[in-house]
Amino acid sequence: MSLNDHQANPNIRTILVTGSSGTIGTALCESILNRGLNLVGIDKVPNRWSPAVQSKTIIRDLTQPIPAGTLPGGVDLIVHLAANARVYLSVKNPQLAIENVHQTLNILEFARQASIPRFLFASSREVYGIQTNSFVGETQARIDGAESPYTASKVSGEAFGTAYRHSYGIATAAIRYSNVYGKFDDSERVVPSFIRQIHKEQPLTIYGAGKTYDFTFVDDAVRGTLAVIDHFDSVVGETFNLATGRGNKILDVAQILQSILGKNPPISFAENRPGELMYYVADISKARRLVGYDPRIALEDGLTLAVEWYKKCVNGEG
Repeated sequence: MSLNDHQANPNIRTILVTGSSGTIGTALCESILNRGLNLVGIDKVPNRWSPAVQSKTIIRDLTQPIPAGTLPGGVDLIVHLAANARVYLSVKNPQLAIENVHQTLNILEFARQASIPRFLFASSREVYGIQTNSFVGETQARIDGAESPYTASKVSGEAFGTAYRHSYGIATAAIRYSNVYGKFDDSERVVPSFIRQIHKEQPLTIYGAGKTYDFTFVDDAVRGTLAVIDHFDSVVGETFNLATGRGNKILDVAQILQSILGKNPPISFAENRPGELMYYVADISKARRLVGYDPRIALEDGLTLAVEWYKKCVNGEG
């Protein structure tokens, strides 16, 4: 299934991706290379999953300012994915969120000094705060909904992007992901954690009975990101939800994974953890309308692909 459904933007030939060793970063960078475009990756750790992306990755801590002339020139677009992305960990250690702010400001300042004309910021559904209605649209983000330091760092990142557009003429836009899962992820996020625990027949704990999210397979997240890149010059200043428009309970995710793996360790519930939202389903009509975004991977299919990848690449089972 191709991720390259749109006519590439002829003005964007060299793309710098921060967080290039992460889940979305690895998949996006592979797609950029498959398009025959020039890639500059930046991450604080080497890429473990893709030798092709690893060979294009510069190891750098973006919480520190970037000295002029230390990165390749000629970049047409920065996609800023790098972040400490665990919500609950930011509650336990707010310094992780402060690091996110520093990373965003440092890469924006690099863009300004290097005259890089375009900047795409990867935000999050967390900026919407507590929601109880289906299909949350882009205009529903609000500062008083910031439930965690991580949320505040994403609100700040969007604001800094807007400020650099107005103050320095950098063309900026933002995308808001929701619970991206799939290949290139063996972290402590809920899907790889559940795969790991079910595989070992360890009990599962769900923090917040009824917790419902819009789970997005990584290929769909990348497909949407590429669509925004392809239409970038006509959507400057816009923000897009990149999700599926479908909500699924975390309990559903756990039970589907039990079925796929053929094991049924017990599932228990605990109180929702501070900073974590209970409900989110995205309205993706704007992304469909303006950039032709078309998510295609149903939850059960995506979880099956995630398990297959995990068995092969993490557990070495074929």
